[in-house]
Amino acid sequence: MAIEGPFWRAIAVFRVASLAYAAVLMAQHGGYARPVLGWLVIGVMALWTAGATLAYARAALRRWPLLAADLVVTLACLLASPYVEGARQGEAGTLPVPATWVAGPVLAWAVHGGRRAGALAAAVVAAGDLWLRVRAEDVPVSVNGTVLLFLAGVVVGDVARLARRAEERMQRATEMEAAQRERERLARGIHDSVLQVLALVQRRGQRLGGEAAELGRLAGEQEAALRQLVAAGPPPPRGGADLRALLGRHGSPEVTISTPATPLVLPTEVAEELAAAVGAAIDNVRAHCGAGARAWVLAESCDGAVTVTVRDEGPGIPDGRLEQAAADGRMGVARSIRGRVAELGGRVSIVSVPGQGTEVEITVPV
Repeated sequence: MAIEGPFWRAIAVFRVASLAYAAVLMAQHGGYARPVLGWLVIGVMALWTAGATLAYARAALRRWPLLAADLVVTLACLLASPYVEGARQGEAGTLPVPATWVAGPVLAWAVHGGRRAGALAAAVVAAGDLWLRVRAEDVPVSVNGTVLLFLAGVVVGDVARLARRAEERMQRATEMEAAQRERERLARGIHDSVLQVLALVQRRGQRLGGEAAELGRLAGEQEAALRQLVAAGPPPPRGGADLRALLGRHGSPEVTISTPATPLVLPTEVAEELAAAVGAAIDNVRAHCGAGARAWVLAESCDGAVTVTVRDEGPGIPDGRLEQAAADGRMGVARSIRGRVAELGGRVSIVSVPGQGTEVEITVPV
């Protein structure tokens, strides 16, 4: 990701500065007990600093083999310290030959893998440093360096993780904004052309009657569906679906859809099954009340649940009709509505009064 670029550049600067610091310490101590070996270690550190800087600059090479090699080279330079310093290893204020350079792979692991990877790399480097101190005589064992390595690995790893998450959210917001602008542009063009033509066909068809009336009715249905489509808001989060858009597909001159102004976001499978159950209820209205029967669909969200109500003004359902239909093997309501909703952990309430219509209330927990 682009957000990682500054992290890798900062690590490269840290490596160069730490290398310079280690070289200054080497010069101040006259190369320690074995100057040739000491400057050879400094040379290895310089070569690896250059190579690692170039490798980490390429995103394709930022893989675990490179990170493992970085840790191995650092440990090798660290474990060479007793042979370079000799008896001077126990002098007060003496640091291992790499000094602060050993934090380079810890930072690299943290940026690439997060705080856990950073803590793991810190544990490996700290174990090597503590082993050197324990095995050497008259060398005080201090955990200050270990604590600093762990803090660096955890903090930098967490900051890198938060930065990547912020970049993903910014990218998502940019995509949503661009999609909304394009949707608004298309909506203006559709409103000025297609919707007006469909409305004209609907009015003329109703006036002419006959087959033209049927064409007008179909044009009206398409106009309602298209208006619902262009009026929809930005796409819901990944893994979710806006129930309003799915219910809008059932809208027509005979079916009025009423939804909140804010999105009703549900898991995609839940939203699709709930919309299918509502569609089955609307189909029942058409089948038992006639093709031109009116129906009203109301969706709302309250107390952690989404409730969709389908109401009609048909003849109603006689007492015992649903039970008799289930006994006869007609499972439309039992499976298409109640079965679907039961699998979602919801409930269905059907209230019907003969001659006054039917109301189907579907409630699904969010």
